[in-house]
Amino acid sequence: MLLATATTDLLGRDVLTAADLDSDELTELLDLADHLKRLQAERVPHRLLAGHTLVMIFQKPSTRTRVSFEVGMTQLGGTAVNLSADDMQLGRGESIEDTGLVLSRYADAVMIRAHEHEHVERLAAAASVPVINGLTDRHHPCQALADAQTLRERLGDLRGRRLAWIGDGCNNVCHSLITVAAQLGMEVHVASPLGLEPDAAILAAAGDVAVTDDPRDAVAGADAVATDVWTSMGWEAEREQRIAALAPYQVNEQLLRGARPDHVVLHCLPAHYGEEITHAVLHGPRSAAWDEAENRLHAQKALMAMVMA
Repeated sequence: MLLATATTDLLGRDVLTAADLDSDELTELLDLADHLKRLQAERVPHRLLAGHTLVMIFQKPSTRTRVSFEVGMTQLGGTAVNLSADDMQLGRGESIEDTGLVLSRYADAVMIRAHEHEHVERLAAAASVPVINGLTDRHHPCQALADAQTLRERLGDLRGRRLAWIGDGCNNVCHSLITVAAQLGMEVHVASPLGLEPDAAILAAAGDVAVTDDPRDAVAGADAVATDVWTSMGWEAEREQRIAALAPYQVNEQLLRGARPDHVVLHCLPAHYGEEITHAVLHGPRSAAWDEAENRLHAQKALMAMVMA
């Protein structure tokens, strides 16, 4: 899929949650991501964003998000400017709204990785250029795009396939992944302890998502099993409480015996081995985590091209 043949239009749009893309837009974006991945593998130049600039704001540490956006802009022919909150007047009290107004005069888009989702919403409301959510406490749409690209590569048509999320259901990746999976026609099951279920509004918007406190029920017959760390950035004070509640939700070889023999395992990384997942599973033959990490690059390139080009 080339931009010239797209039937949907994301130009100038913010992408703050996975729900900001409908199923047609999501499918075209993933088709473009696949195309850009092939071009990159063949070393075919694809300078769709020549002369464009992306400003990246990081309130939280990052490996995959920073590298994939910065390398992606370079491969698309553009420029990425990396800023931590401490590098900016934002860290000395300038409002997020004034920051958005100023950056709109310099850049063609802004990507922000923030502690609170409200900060991203306020930035987008003030900015006159597209704002992309690179992670907040509630949503991680870019990770879900990479996950969806990986699932399509491994499983083909996702309609009717079963995705099981195991562990912390109020996790930002879980919120975004169940939204995207439902849009692509997957059967979604979430297994979480009581009190750590996904946000009720996100569940309602996603549609028919089954929620249980039994990980074996969720994994039974699953085509894909996904998890994430039990203590995300910003929740460190609850670490011991979370570990105790989530101990029965480890993704290990015994749990995965209930999944389909050809299942795939997803983890957005970094992993805490011996907590949410075992080393043997993450580095085993059913793991798609490393393709998933690579696809952050390709899915985000497609997203940037569609909102900027």
